[in-house]
Parts: sequence; C-alpha cells; structure tokens
Amino acid sequence: MAVLKNEKTGKWEVRTYYKDFTGTNRQKTKRGFDTKHEAQDWERAFKLQKDQNMDMFFEDFVEIYTNDKKPRVKLNTWMSKQHIIDTKILPYFGKKKLSEIRTSDILSWQNEIMKKHKADGSQYSQTYLKTIHNQLSAILNHAVNMYGLRVNVARRAGNMGKEQSKEMLFWTQEEYLRFVETIADKEESYIAFEILYWCGIRLGELLALTPSDFNFETNTLTINKSFQRLAGKDVITDPKTPKSNRRIIMPEFLSTEVEDYIKRLYGISKRDRILPLSKSFLHHEMDRGVALSGVKRIRIHDLRHSHVSLLIDLGFSALAIGDRVGHEAIDITYKYAHLFPTVQTDMAKQLNIERTAIMNHTYDLPTDKEDDADVKEES
Repeated sequence: MAVLKNEKTGKWEVRTYYKDFTGTNRQKTKRGFDTKHEAQDWERAFKLQKDQNMDMFFEDFVEIYTNDKKPRVKLNTWMSKQHIIDTKILPYFGKKKLSEIRTSDILSWQNEIMKKHKADGSQYSQTYLKTIHNQLSAILNHAVNMYGLRVNVARRAGNMGKEQSKEMLFWTQEEYLRFVETIADKEESYIAFEILYWCGIRLGELLALTPSDFNFETNTLTINKSFQRLAGKDVITDPKTPKSNRRIIMPEFLSTEVEDYIKRLYGISKRDRILPLSKSFLHHEMDRGVALSGVKRIRIHDLRHSHVSLLIDLGFSALAIGDRVGHEAIDITYKYAHLFPTVQTDMAKQLNIERTAIMNHTYDLPTDKEDDADVKEES
C-alpha cells in the first residue's frame, strides 16, 4: 500500500492491493484527494471493506449491499430503495461504524424521520415510515446473515409506522359502461380502458402490449412484460411476479375491438407498442371520464379490482380468478374476501345440510309413522 502525492496535479492518491473473491491479487488506485489525511482515511476504509470487517463505516457496507442486491431486483424497485437509502438513511448513519450503531441510535433516527414533512407540508404516511425503517433493517439484516454482524439493532428497536390498507374501490359494470362511453371520442383511450376493465391487467402490462401479444384466432392475450418510465427513459421489464406471466382469453367483442384498432395503426410492427401513451395521460382521461359521466372517482388500478369483483359476481372460483389476473388463489381469497358474501352464505347452508344428513344417518332416527307404530304395539 502507498499514499503518494501527484506532483502534476497536487492531489493525493492511494495504490493498494487486495484479493478478489477468487483469491486473485488485484490493484486498486484511487486519485483526487485534497489532503494526505483524506487519502489515508479512504485507504483504511477500503481495507476494512475488503476484509469484511464490521468496523467499517455504514456507507462502505451500503456499497457492499448495493453490489449484492442491485442485480437481483428490478430496476424500478432498486431506484425506490436507492432513494430511501440516499435521502433517509445515509445522512444519519453513513459515517458511523457498522459495529457501533446502537438501538438508541435507531430510536433517535426514527424520531427525526417522523418529524419530517413532504414538500407540500404534510407528514410521511404510516406506510412510508414503515417502508423507510424496513430498508434500514434490510441492510443490517444482510450484514448479520452474510457478513457476521452480531445483531440487527433496527429489528431490536422495533418498527416505526404501520401498514395502512387502502380502501378498495371498484365500479359495477353499469358504472364502467357509463364511464367508457364518455371517453370513446379518443380511440386509444377507449381501447386502453376496455382492455383494463375486461381483462383485469395492470397498467404497466397494458402499456407494454404489442401486436405480437394477441392471437385473434383464439382470442388470447399473452402477458409477459411490463412498461416503466425510469430516469426519463422508456423501459420494458419482466412482469411484477412470475405468476404474472399468463395467457388471458378475451371476450369475443373485445378481441374484435382490439383487432380493428390495430389494423388502423399505420406502419406498426409486431414489436411496437400499440398504446404509446403515458400513465399521466391515462390518469387525465380517467379524470375526464369521471367528470363527464358522474360516476365515483376510482384509481386506474381499481379497474383491476372492478374486474375481479365482476368475476366474483359471475360465480367464478378464487383459483380461476387468480390464474386470470396473475395472483395466487390464496391472495384473491384474502384481498377480496368481503366480496364473497353470497358464497360464504351458500357454504354455511350446505354445511348445515351435510351435518343434518349425517346426524340422521348416524342415529337412524325414526320417522313419524314409525313412532306411531311403536305406540300402537305398546298399547
């Protein structure tokens, strides 16, 4: 290892060696330090990091955490994590030694975060506070599980905030038809909302659709990708979960509508998006349709709930619905249990019939005529 001053630039630099994960010796050079002390501090931190010593600074372990985790999650997921780390966690813990962070430090940090306000002056939601804490806990948990940190003090301190379930709104079929009629003057808006409501797909899945995803002979739609706008660029990613890869059979009227729409798109190729729209455009169209139709305001994602609600009303099982919308059956049962009241009533009635039948069979209860015969014999 060497800390040297570059005579041409007047800056200090570090040259050091380390072994990579294969055991091969590597050289690392870091330039541009204003003072020798800064160069030596960086050299010390680098050595602790490479030795996986828990006396390293928290910010140095975050670099390890990033290298380990970033390749394993979707880009938009990582960007959300990165924002929380950079703005809510590193400013407080970056220069603390990982092994010296105490439970009391976590509690003090929580108190500071809970005092903060958003740009509009409102406080962070309980759900967001919980998300911030969970990210810190995830970093420390990674240090415990993979690198030998003794304890996750964030877990010991306990969470801040709590999960808040959002109210699940949905349109009836009548409400949807009133709405879609008012935005039918814009063909792309009409087709977009028709697919969302009658297929129950997510907004990102809708905006990623290409002509190659449709088979109009079998009336099928293949979902295998999602659209995101990240860092100013259009990005096509994998769907939200493995279960989200699925094939949906469209009602015939919708298949015809989409086929006619695609035929009118001049020069479109098999891999071009059929709806090159933004999410903000569709939110604006939702507002426009609600104002014109007078139906209650719901989120675009609530069209997915509306589709599930319709299928429940039509009597389909949670398993069948889950396959269609890309959820596990147990998730459908849990999320939409309040929409199954008639099913629950039918279950209770059937269980009552079954128990009565079994009891009568087990005890071989006599009929009224048999009772009368027994009385006559005794007399």
